[in-house]
Amino acid sequence: MTPLDALCETPFHELPDTARARVLNRLADTELFVALESDPVGDRAKLRLFDLPDGKLAIAADLEERLAGFFDAPTGHIAMPGRVLAAMLAAEDVTLMVNPGAGSEMLLGPGTLGWLADALSARPAEEQAGHARLFPPSQEMVARLAEPVATRLQDMSGLLTGAALVAAEWSDGSKGHLLVIEGADDDRRPVIAKAMAELFAFLPPLPQTCDVTFDLPLPAGALVLRPEPPAADNTPDSTGGPKAPGSDPDKPPILRF
Repeated sequence: MTPLDALCETPFHELPDTARARVLNRLADTELFVALESDPVGDRAKLRLFDLPDGKLAIAADLEERLAGFFDAPTGHIAMPGRVLAAMLAAEDVTLMVNPGAGSEMLLGPGTLGWLADALSARPAEEQAGHARLFPPSQEMVARLAEPVATRLQDMSGLLTGAALVAAEWSDGSKGHLLVIEGADDDRRPVIAKAMAELFAFLPPLPQTCDVTFDLPLPAGALVLRPEPPAADNTPDSTGGPKAPGSDPDKPPILRF
């Protein structure tokens, strides 16, 4: 069972809006294998597209064998993060079918893919929290944030040691909440803050604002969350070898439509 399967015990299109948003959030961070007309050449590839009454359809899966199973044969494909594929297809008004025939099957039109791309462009608020008074978080904010934040922290295990949710009050009387990230190197902080901003963008509106900050003294009663240590990676280091086409989100392939 893949992470998408685990979130789609109920079919995707029957889920409530909040649950569908969680699936799309996970899809953004999932490596997808998208069908091609033929094997890629260098950084160029031509998508295998199917005609719809109102546009074109691309096929992708979160497992190579699922893609091959759909076509009843091995098929040319390219792997890329869901966020990269969503942005590319939305720009070309192409619909995406993910995991056809599986429990996590979903049909995502250009509008949904565009919404996903917009949500992923969320930028974190640069909160100056040094002069805020900190308190235990509200129970409502704990109920809304504990599970999704814990899941996101586990995704970033190794980049930080934990996070804490606290309530905050500033000198001007404004109130809100802060997610205090602990144990992150300075050069990792922008990446972590961006990941948390994306998480908040996929949640239903919160009863109070919640911004991200780093390494503050915590009040008694703060909700402290810590990820499990990352599993040891015993695979040989292959950083010096060539990367598979499409696997670097900073250098996406050139797709032909």
